[in-house]
Amino acid sequence: MTGAILIFMGIAVLAMKASVIEMFLVLLLIGTSGTKEVTKKSKKPKFSVPQINCDVKAGKIINPEFIAKCPAGCQDPKYHVYGTDIYASYSSVCGAAVHSWYGDNSGGKILVRKVAGQSGYKGSYSNGIRSLSLPRWRESFIISEGKQKRGVTYPSTLEYSSPKSSVAKADETTKPYQKPTVLLSTTPLPTTTIRVPATTPAEPLSTTAKPWIPLDTTTTTSSTSTITARLQPAGHRIRDTGFRSTAAYTGNPSVTWAHTAGETGSWKPGMVLLDAGSRPNEEFKTRPSEPASKGDPNCKVDLSFLIDGSWSIGKRRFRIQKQFLKDVSQALDIGPAGPLLGIVQYGDNPSMEFNLKTHSDSRDLKAAIEKISQKGGLSNVGRALSFVTKNFFSNANGNRGGAPNVAIVMVDGWPTDKVEEASRLARESGINIFFITIEGAVENEKQNVIEPNFVNKAVCRQNGFYSLNVLSWFSLHKIVQPLVKRVCDTNRLACSKTCLNSADIGFVIDGSSSVGTGNFRTLLQFVANLSKEFEISDTDTRIGAVQYTYEQRLEFGFNKYSTKLDVLNAIKRVNYWSGGTSTGAAIHYALEHLFKNSKPNKRKLMILITDGRSYDDVRVPAMAAHQNGVITYSIGIAWAAQDELEVIATHPTKDHSFFVDEFDDLYRSVPKIIQNICTEFNSQPRN
Repeated sequence: MTGAILIFMGIAVLAMKASVIEMFLVLLLIGTSGTKEVTKKSKKPKFSVPQINCDVKAGKIINPEFIAKCPAGCQDPKYHVYGTDIYASYSSVCGAAVHSWYGDNSGGKILVRKVAGQSGYKGSYSNGIRSLSLPRWRESFIISEGKQKRGVTYPSTLEYSSPKSSVAKADETTKPYQKPTVLLSTTPLPTTTIRVPATTPAEPLSTTAKPWIPLDTTTTTSSTSTITARLQPAGHRIRDTGFRSTAAYTGNPSVTWAHTAGETGSWKPGMVLLDAGSRPNEEFKTRPSEPASKGDPNCKVDLSFLIDGSWSIGKRRFRIQKQFLKDVSQALDIGPAGPLLGIVQYGDNPSMEFNLKTHSDSRDLKAAIEKISQKGGLSNVGRALSFVTKNFFSNANGNRGGAPNVAIVMVDGWPTDKVEEASRLARESGINIFFITIEGAVENEKQNVIEPNFVNKAVCRQNGFYSLNVLSWFSLHKIVQPLVKRVCDTNRLACSKTCLNSADIGFVIDGSSSVGTGNFRTLLQFVANLSKEFEISDTDTRIGAVQYTYEQRLEFGFNKYSTKLDVLNAIKRVNYWSGGTSTGAAIHYALEHLFKNSKPNKRKLMILITDGRSYDDVRVPAMAAHQNGVITYSIGIAWAAQDELEVIATHPTKDHSFFVDEFDDLYRSVPKIIQNICTEFNSQPRN
């Protein structure tokens, strides 16, 4: 009995110990669980970026500021964008992101911030997208880089004002439009807002659409009729027929739209529904298709792009170069009444991809640019410039004569041949040369450059207007508008041939005794006044002078001075000679010693000034001058013979022969002489 009692007491003690241990373990587990819960609660949740489709319009998202992820393919023109920098909320969010350069056609994250509506939105072309203009809209938005701002909490779920196939699921990408399957039902549903769960960026995207499983629908009697439409894969567009969409997204592949009794219109087979971002009838009217553009008449230029096809550029950068060309052609508004564009690709040797008359609108031109394949080879820019000068700007290739000729040279790094001489000949032919250098030589590469300072040796003017330096190929898009603005500023295209910059002018000056020292200085001032009117340089107008009596003397030739100041100083230094008057011999001397050194592409002008009748015959030398293409102006003073002046002057003599009674009246004839020179130049075919 005693043993039994002891055994029972031992068991009781063990049971009590077990209970105590069990209670301790329970308390320990509760404490640990609480700690874990606190730790879990204190840990900041990871932000998940919502993904949207290309067709989502900002106006259908309620959130005032949010970060979203766009898919690839939003550069398609069917995703309309309205405005520039500030966009109307009727715009595609992802389309606006591409247009603003904060996104591209491959997709990515963006930050969207809603702002007030604008009284007007201006369309523009940027990054492959042509945005449209809009008179007004109730709400706007701005796109920026998709980075979280410190202290700002962004929604992981976007709120939509109405249902549409705008939410991109993790296994979906933007796909072509297909007509949605439409089922009829009479189930009334309340109007609600959609809350869309965010897509986790880490989840893979599939290009294969998942099959949809239709839901069974119930039928009840109600004053509200309902249409149930089976959702298409994300990216498909559902177009409006006038129904008011009222549904709540539940993750189910079926959405129901309610058609309130009393609304006009009835559904018919084949009709589809417009997304909630449809264009309101009161705001927008259907516009007829616009005719093909005839081009911008304020930018009438004949343009040659010399593109770099060398191996150094690589395939990826060559594609960037082609995109840049397409952007420029779109921004220029190509057409027969505006700019025309042809392309020459260079490597070892240049080749013409297409000329000025091949494509007459931006759309066709962009398609042709896309088909250009890379040639490879070296970067022989000088050889390409020579090719353009000799072959590109011809009537056969579509050169229009009255339009300025512009050559834009794109260079990756630096040329592998010299460009100075080829560029000089191009400028003398009236070609305005622009250079775009991308990723130029850094300090330790400059030793490899064949021709240092090659840009300044090549461009039309060394004033910064004709050269653009881009640090990276990936920044090339930023110079589209600056380049277009410069090319279209025809008043600043200084290398275009004009009456003031395209001649070799030889003055033949009477230094006979009848002139006298005082009048000779007046005569030289007249020569200086005429010279001042011209643009003087080694590639523009050049000035030379011969003085004659019985004999002749070359005061200075066309190659002697290349600036206006040097020419004017040289005129001042001419010393009066004194003697007889052999005008015929002077004309012959000028042809042999002055105009024989004239350049083939220059207009040759002889301006002869005399105060008396010649001692020799002027007819034969004057005829020789005319036959050699020298346009001759005769200026007579006091005792000059009118009949000789008319023989010397180019026909019609009334435009090329002038007479004044006194040396002091010479200055009065300067404007008329310049006017006649320019009138004659402008009446002739150019370039």
